[in-house]
Amino acid sequence: MPTESDARSVQASGRTPTDTPPRPRAAKPPRVLRRLGGVGVFLLVLALLFLLPWWTLFGSGTDWPFPVFVTGTVVFVGAMVAFPFLMFTGHARRADGAARIADTTLGVAWVLFTWSVLGGLTHLLLIGLGTGGADRARVIACAVAAVSAGLLAWGHYEAMRVPRVRQLDVPLPRLGAGLDGTRVVVLADTHYGPIDRAAWSARVTEAVNRLDADVVVHAGDIADGTPTQRREQSAPLGAVRARLARVYVTGNHEYLGEAQGWLDRMTDLGWEALHNRHVVVERGGDRLVLAGVDDVTAHHSGLAGHRTDLDGALAGADPDLPVLLVAHQPKYIPQAAAAGIDLQISGHTHGGQIWPFGLLVRLDQPVVQGLSHHGERTRLYTSRGTGFWGPPFRVFAPSEITLLTLRSTT
Repeated sequence: MPTESDARSVQASGRTPTDTPPRPRAAKPPRVLRRLGGVGVFLLVLALLFLLPWWTLFGSGTDWPFPVFVTGTVVFVGAMVAFPFLMFTGHARRADGAARIADTTLGVAWVLFTWSVLGGLTHLLLIGLGTGGADRARVIACAVAAVSAGLLAWGHYEAMRVPRVRQLDVPLPRLGAGLDGTRVVVLADTHYGPIDRAAWSARVTEAVNRLDADVVVHAGDIADGTPTQRREQSAPLGAVRARLARVYVTGNHEYLGEAQGWLDRMTDLGWEALHNRHVVVERGGDRLVLAGVDDVTAHHSGLAGHRTDLDGALAGADPDLPVLLVAHQPKYIPQAAAAGIDLQISGHTHGGQIWPFGLLVRLDQPVVQGLSHHGERTRLYTSRGTGFWGPPFRVFAPSEITLLTLRSTT
């Protein structure tokens, strides 16, 4: 039978004598264990990225002369050990020389890994068919090396050239007849970075100006680094011409550097920084709302006033006017469709940049590239990007300057 003191204890706790004590919450793994787990995953990926190509080229029965085997092994092990240190020094400490080496190493390793996987599958198929003979492993190794070298050379050329212009018409039912034929040029993911591309940037500006744009959009990821670091590379953007407006939004990479600094820099260069705001342009008596939102990662940055705020971007806009929204990542399209946006322009995906990475991009983004339709009236255009991130290669994912011609269907 409960005593008086038991009753007082029950009254204080708010439970009756028959209540089941609450179960303790499962403790989260200590932060150190989570970090160790992350390091473990990183080391596993690193080992696979380097050791599988080594096995294909040197360790799978190729029977190379001993000096060749030793040289290849030293190169792969040295690259695998040096890579994380170069990546940290290059990107965390902003040492451009180390970043160039690390990024190039990553691109080479990824291409070799991809074609080593395909080479390994081919090797197993030939074994199953009982063909290929004693030199089968060496032939596979030579084929993987030759294909990878060819793709890397071509991919580097594709990354460093001025992008080709991709043109398409975009029908927008709410667009007024006066705006029919409006020419919108899209830049995205220029990623000015450790490789000095000031001359490339100037040639991109020349290509844009030849398109006689009404509106020019930069859909984010302007650079890897601060505005001061990339001042010369970004300077040619000040010479971009557009009859109605030049607009810019932040991408996720701005939030790895100085996002507010890049907004200020683009404003200084004469662009409209659409920091959760909009502008209205007019032609032929009809108007179009150009709105922009911060990248979806902005709220993690801790910067005051930086977050994705579509309501804020559209505040005060006439709801009867068509809206072109610039949002860096395609994954923002559900919110845009729910708000009845007419056209969202995005980048971020690079079209995958180095095949077959585009298959992994699809795990995070609804669209990798091109024009798509969402909801009742919302269209999304996803640019493959104008520059490149990190590895200076583009394989089966060409860069682009995009010319969208807006068409009224009325």
